[in-house]
Amino acid sequence: MATGRWRRAASTAWRSLTVWAASTLTMLILAGLLPDFQLQSDSGDSGTRVATTAALGAGAFALLSALVWPLLVRALLLVPALVLGLGVFFLNGALLLFALHLVPDGRGEVSPETAVVVAAVMSAVASATGGSLAVRDDDAYRRRLYRLADRRSRRAGRVLPDAGPPAPGTVFIQLDGVGHEILLRAARDGTMPTVQGWLRDGVHRLTPWRTDWSSQTGASQLGILHGSNHDVPAFRWYEKDTGEIQVSNRPTSAAELQRRAIEHTGDGGLLTVDGASRGNLFSGGAEEVALVLSVAARRGKENRSRAGYFAYFCDPANAVRTALSFGAEVAREIGQSTRARLRRRRPRVGRGGLYPFIRAFATVVERDVVVAAVIGDLLAGRSAVYADLVAYDEVAHHSGPFGRDAEQVLARLDRSLALIEKVAEHAPRRYRIVVLSDHGQSPGETFQARYGLTLQDLVRAGCGLPVPRKARRTHSGAEARSAVRAALRRPVEEPAGRGRHHEPVVLASGNLGLVSFPDVRHRMSKEEIDARHPALLATLANHPGIGFLLVRSEEHGAVVLGARGAEVALADLADGHGPLADFGPGAADAVRRTDSFPHTADIMVNSWYDPVDGEVLAFEEQIGSHGGLGGAQGRPFLLSPVVLPPPTPDGGELVGAEQVHHVLRRWLRDGDGPQVPLENSLRQPPAVASFAAAPPRAPDESV
Repeated sequence: MATGRWRRAASTAWRSLTVWAASTLTMLILAGLLPDFQLQSDSGDSGTRVATTAALGAGAFALLSALVWPLLVRALLLVPALVLGLGVFFLNGALLLFALHLVPDGRGEVSPETAVVVAAVMSAVASATGGSLAVRDDDAYRRRLYRLADRRSRRAGRVLPDAGPPAPGTVFIQLDGVGHEILLRAARDGTMPTVQGWLRDGVHRLTPWRTDWSSQTGASQLGILHGSNHDVPAFRWYEKDTGEIQVSNRPTSAAELQRRAIEHTGDGGLLTVDGASRGNLFSGGAEEVALVLSVAARRGKENRSRAGYFAYFCDPANAVRTALSFGAEVAREIGQSTRARLRRRRPRVGRGGLYPFIRAFATVVERDVVVAAVIGDLLAGRSAVYADLVAYDEVAHHSGPFGRDAEQVLARLDRSLALIEKVAEHAPRRYRIVVLSDHGQSPGETFQARYGLTLQDLVRAGCGLPVPRKARRTHSGAEARSAVRAALRRPVEEPAGRGRHHEPVVLASGNLGLVSFPDVRHRMSKEEIDARHPALLATLANHPGIGFLLVRSEEHGAVVLGARGAEVALADLADGHGPLADFGPGAADAVRRTDSFPHTADIMVNSWYDPVDGEVLAFEEQIGSHGGLGGAQGRPFLLSPVVLPPPTPDGGELVGAEQVHHVLRRWLRDGDGPQVPLENSLRQPPAVASFAAAPPRAPDESV
């Protein structure tokens, strides 16, 4: 026992000295390269004296980073998250300036702007050196993981039972927007080698499932985490009883939707038993939350979802690595969009303005913070974890779901899965890793690009209202955009369409459009719409970019309208017939379910769909879209370990997010026993978690 302790102490000392030596050498090299950085007096010093100054400066910088940095980051939680991320360089530079002031005789001098560069390079070198040593020393790596888990468990008052092995835990990783066919293709061609290995070795099974009509994260994740997505007709919709527009990725709307789901089911959610929710729209009833939108609007220090950034950015090496990757991703997006524009690729949407930074936030910052949170949960032995990685969805909206840009994001997400799998091997309990998606994406150009007008313009024309000469840009519904705005403490954008009270409110959710007349308090009937605007329904139904309409008839109930006067009662409509003929199995049932919702719009509009190419026409500025019926957007996947029971024991089709919820709940119940009652799960509000810093990444993960 004593020999082992001495060996561990010697190993730790050796790694510390090696990192110190690497930092010292880096400082010497930078001092020779940078004109505004010197480690000797004006009169000159011997090589030994210069090396000593570098060693002292590197040591002081390392100590300050370890002791002062966490305090600075905690204080800076009061500023927006993105500002914190971009300010990492300046904080590091300030620490280096102070460290050089501590060197005796004042031989270390550096200008403030050069200090930022030197500090960033030294942090990166120290992180890479320490990481490579830890990875090569398997025993040291394993001890570090267990030490982090024990520290977090003691901080949280968690004690895993000593008698016998604990029940297996389950971690659910949602790859936002990755369709079944996309995942299968990425596994087959080696883009995602981790997933490829799971399927090749037979340790996981891949099951497709079918979404509701509203094929988007708000409806799917609410159903998966809370067991009900009742009355969620789209990504955004107008509610006549309150006069409000609900937007799934707005914090206040997410909180309201979660409240309604809990009230509807009488249950707290999937994660009420020792669960953690990371990077999601909804909490799932978890006590531990980080970057969860439904709690982002709460006031009070303990409920700020942005505080989840602290545990990651308190490590200066993590902060610098993520900041460098953020910059590289911005440059990558600018290069890719410029190349697409020069090559005149079609379809194409605008990718300028703030979009490169929004993409970098989704593909780097949010990914790193969420993965680090999941790793901390594994090391703490938490029973159930659900995390959402939105990187692919954000890129596919603007670059297309099948493009090279999206493929590169899939490869980096696969490396995140590999890292989580590796950490799970060292966790204090066995874990089952389940990967799933909430929807897919269907390709196609925008409605506006093809026809030169937006859906709102078409509706106004059908109502006899003036149409602007220049079509207005339709707001994008990408989930990452709201996460950035929440991090910046900016209000979520109000969707277009709230004009005069008697004018229609027109909203877009991918290739699904909603038309509501706010001055009529009830859902208008077909007859009422025809009486007010005789040309509107015919204008919409006969437009080549429209697939079908759903309206309510006083005589026939709900009816589906198509081109050339097609009108079929929804109750009598079967798959493969009428206006829904091209939209595949389950389309009629999906439309019937949405028709039953209290807040279904007066007119529900689904775009044209090409069953041969799988293309749709998005009513938003997206060339990869989801939100309605048609193509791959409605066919996500569930990738589960074979040790778990099959999702559908009879081999039937898995339909709807609510059914997926029951599958996941059954798996958790099999491993951990029954869920706690609702009154217990809601007794305390969710708390923001502190999680362990991520272990070193693979060498190619930094960008």
